[in-house]
Amino acid sequence: MKRFLMIPLVVACFIGYAQQVVPNFQLPDVVSGQTVSLAQQAGKPVVVIFTSNDCPYDNYYSTRIATLVGQYGDRVVFLFINSHLDPQESEESMKKQASGWGFNPRYLSDKSQVAMEALGARRSPEVFLLKPANGQFSVFYSGAIDDNPQEAAAVTSPYLRDALENMLSGKPAMTPVRAAGCSIRRK
Repeated sequence: MKRFLMIPLVVACFIGYAQQVVPNFQLPDVVSGQTVSLAQQAGKPVVVIFTSNDCPYDNYYSTRIATLVGQYGDRVVFLFINSHLDPQESEESMKKQASGWGFNPRYLSDKSQVAMEALGARRSPEVFLLKPANGQFSVFYSGAIDDNPQEAAAVTSPYLRDALENMLSGKPAMTPVRAAGCSIRRK
């Protein structure tokens, strides 16, 4: 009986979460030196990836993320956000890190943790796929990039790729999947 009662609760939570409207935020891009806001991206889906310079999980995903940017970068905006406060996560270190990614990222510094709080991010890497509608964004998918952080060849569920395909083809949102990674220490 408990199992039956939990199903509507999980569905209700998912429906509410998938429609969460994300407030606008403005952050400095350490690569271009310009301020980037979520509102500037209106009209295109946005993938927000909370990342770190130092977390091993972010390093595990670097090639997979570059592949996703190459495959979807013409249809989707990718924003990389660093909300970590540790000394090795400085804006200067962020700029050096971005230079080795093999593509020209928008790497945003969120040391005030405004974007982190707006989206509820707690780990890196943690992704949020935002769907545009009426000048606003809502969360379409959040969580893990895939089901195997350490071995790309062993991935059986490419969550972010599946969510991107669902959104771009008009299919329903996906259930959030808890991200594995390094905790982002809050101020």
